[in-house]
Amino acid sequence: MKKSISAILISVILVTFTFGTAFAKEEYRIKFGYSASDKEANIITFYNTFEKYVEEASGGRIAVDVYANAQLGGERQMLEGMTLGTIEMAMLSPGIAANIAPKFQVIDLPYLFNDRAAAYKALDGKLGQTLNEQILPKGVRLLCFPENGFRQITNNKGPIKSPADLKGVKVRVQPIPAHLELFKAFGANPTPVDFGELYTALLQKTVDAQENSITLIYSSKLYEVQKYLTMSNHVYAPSAVFMSEAFYKRLPADLQKIVMDGAKKFRDASRANQQKEGDRLLKEMVEKNGLKVYYPTDAEMKQFRDAAQPVYKTMEPVLGKELIDMAREANKK
Repeated sequence: MKKSISAILISVILVTFTFGTAFAKEEYRIKFGYSASDKEANIITFYNTFEKYVEEASGGRIAVDVYANAQLGGERQMLEGMTLGTIEMAMLSPGIAANIAPKFQVIDLPYLFNDRAAAYKALDGKLGQTLNEQILPKGVRLLCFPENGFRQITNNKGPIKSPADLKGVKVRVQPIPAHLELFKAFGANPTPVDFGELYTALLQKTVDAQENSITLIYSSKLYEVQKYLTMSNHVYAPSAVFMSEAFYKRLPADLQKIVMDGAKKFRDASRANQQKEGDRLLKEMVEKNGLKVYYPTDAEMKQFRDAAQPVYKTMEPVLGKELIDMAREANKK
């Protein structure tokens, strides 16, 4: 009888130890917020890279929960949540970070980078480091800049061949000073609208036009309420992944490295996938949805670039010439 009781006790101890160890594996949980659709290409890439890598590499010590479709609030709310430590991580428009670190507005300057290669060189290098130094004291850490893409203009009236075609047009823009100034310089009537309300605003004609990357135009089905797309490439607009600095500091060094490595894997996969997806989705919107695409000529693009120059004069007092020059330096081969 005593042997039976001893055996039972040993079994209970072993079971308790085994399950206790399993449950104890998860030490940290990351709530990751995103304002756009859970069908958007970047979120799918995030699942397959950052989430998968971090959970596996940490041996289950870190769990990642993704909240897309603005479940954790709008971008400003998510940024505030990270400063307060109530949200661990989020992917935002860099311009939103300018609410607490104004220098981030440099990324939203029009025609800043000649191509993607120049953008990557700047964002992954000195410019990115400088911006991280600006936002760290606010309690937020910059992890990486995944791809979102060049922003393009859509509307229902026809191709936008020059800034003159935008005169008086109500264009939905993000509430970012450089974007507002750009479309004022184009002669348009820039109108901030929350991204989650954009489809309805276009449907109800609260605004006439909008500007976004190809993948976001597709995932948000804006092609259903817009007939024409002009490849204006007016702003290279990456996404930006941030983490609460309070949460990051709670992580031991080995897990900090896993988080940073996971962010780089996501960044690189995002850039490769978004370019490929952008081409595929543009073709689909043309062939299946009847979207009409216009590619401005070199002479027409020069008109857009020239019209955009006053934005630099307006923004230089905020950003400083040194930061703007630092970004432009990446255009040199």
